[in-house]
Amino acid sequence: MIKKIAFFTIGCKLNFSETSIIKQSFIKDKTRYKIVDFKKFANIYVINTCSVTHKAEKDLKIKINSILKINKKAFIVAIGCYSQIEKNKLYKFKGIKLVLGNEHKFNLKKYIDKEIYSCELYTIPYIYKDAYSIERNRTRSFLKIQDGCNYKCTYCTIPIARGKSRSNNIEIIIRNIYKLLNKNIKEIVLTGINIGDYKYKNNNLLKLIKEINKIKELKRIRISSIEPNLLKDEIIEFISNSNKFVNHFHIPLQSGSDYILKRMKRRYLTKIYLDKIKKIKKLIPDACIGSDVIVGFPGETLKFFMETYNLIKSINISYLHVFSYSKRKNTEAFYMKDQIQNNIISFRSKTLRHISYLKTKNFYKGFLGTIRQVLFENKKKEWLYGYTDNYIKIKVKNNKTYINKIKNVLLNKIDKKKNIVIGKIYD
Repeated sequence: MIKKIAFFTIGCKLNFSETSIIKQSFIKDKTRYKIVDFKKFANIYVINTCSVTHKAEKDLKIKINSILKINKKAFIVAIGCYSQIEKNKLYKFKGIKLVLGNEHKFNLKKYIDKEIYSCELYTIPYIYKDAYSIERNRTRSFLKIQDGCNYKCTYCTIPIARGKSRSNNIEIIIRNIYKLLNKNIKEIVLTGINIGDYKYKNNNLLKLIKEINKIKELKRIRISSIEPNLLKDEIIEFISNSNKFVNHFHIPLQSGSDYILKRMKRRYLTKIYLDKIKKIKKLIPDACIGSDVIVGFPGETLKFFMETYNLIKSINISYLHVFSYSKRKNTEAFYMKDQIQNNIISFRSKTLRHISYLKTKNFYKGFLGTIRQVLFENKKKEWLYGYTDNYIKIKVKNNKTYINKIKNVLLNKIDKKKNIVIGKIYD
């Protein structure tokens, strides 16, 4: 009997790339498995989990409940980061039959094929596993170049869940890029846990991007989140002169207070962050710069929050990802006494999200009336959606022949409800 199997990913771009690779082994075995949509009936449901926030844990529970409404007898598998650090807790969840951490999730098919429903070996991951996303009808692919982290930020479970920093061979990365190009992928996003820490033998991130830049067939390459202390000036300068690496940076701030940054054990202070923003905007004026911010970290008094608020208002960034601080076991911050009340965290989160909305709108306004190249990715009803090289979200009147193509678009006006630019094809 052919078993129906569905996959769902919670969390970061790296998780998406790893889910895609794990899924491929089932796609190839057509005699025993059929991939179905996660919202439909399946015999087996696989959830790639995240351990970063309480919200990720909540999302997992919601997904499990939605599965059981579709199929009460579903065989549910939890894999990934949360599975790595909360194995025993997950086995108590109704419906979950198998839990695999980061060291064993890539062998999922072997466990399912042989009906092995437990995994006793839960070592901290140390082997590098290749991954890249190759989903059907996708124009953009997430390519894993690095895994793990050597940093010890006081709020983060990632070093526990994923182990120490390790990187992929440049030759293998280049080979994977050609595989993706053969799948007609137009844009590749370099992903990892801490990609600025990329090191393979004597090669660093700058050496890697220089090699990638030589690939003639590659249209667009994007770097995902990179720590400000690891975003070297040489990298910014190289990207400013590249016609393949797009004008988009995502640089986590986490707090605009030096006091809080020290409590977090981040490896930079606000001056370094401000210097990076100024450097980028000087060399690449049209660059989109995104950031991550955590609100409600223990000890974040009103004074320290206002330092974050005022710094964000003053700097030339384009959007924010705002995270409410979540207490995570086995982290230093979990045991800090001066925890912030949830209602205060919620208010501060809403405040920064509003700033993000205004920042994005202001960034978009600066490009109205200009022509930008847009890679169209998907369609919804009468609209076709895509992104410019500098990460402006665009919609134009639907013409499905443009999907997975880069077209010149005149940016006309902003759809205020969704904070998205309405454009017109300009060929």
